[in-house]
Amino acid sequence: MTETESVIRGYYAAFAAGDRPAMLALLAEDVAHDVNQGRRQTGREAFRAFLAHMDACYREEIRDLTVMVDGTGTRAAAEFMVEGEYLANDSGLPEARGQRYSLPAGAFFTLAEGRITRVTTYYNLADWIRQVES
Repeated sequence: MTETESVIRGYYAAFAAGDRPAMLALLAEDVAHDVNQGRRQTGREAFRAFLAHMDACYREEIRDLTVMVDGTGTRAAAEFMVEGEYLANDSGLPEARGQRYSLPAGAFFTLAEGRITRVTTYYNLADWIRQVES
């Protein structure tokens, strides 16, 4: 396993363990975070706030994680399934009633000096809305 793959797998292992400080420790101080269907957020503190918001609204687990790394070790991608529960209303989205959902998702990463400098996440928001409105 390459160092890059180890960092990405560590990121998701920390997510699975609910260890937000460990996740944040893998990020560069000025990490760029491209939120799915949202605006870019910059910095570890913005990412910390994002995680707190997500933890308040959702309970999620990652399944079937696949990590791919380019030949330079500076870019990586991950593909996975998100199994989740919608816990509390999120602004502009349907009402939360504990709905369960299952979504394929992906993330793209840039790394430098052993830290993640960019995270871009994608999932199909229309599919998520269809699932929680059902």
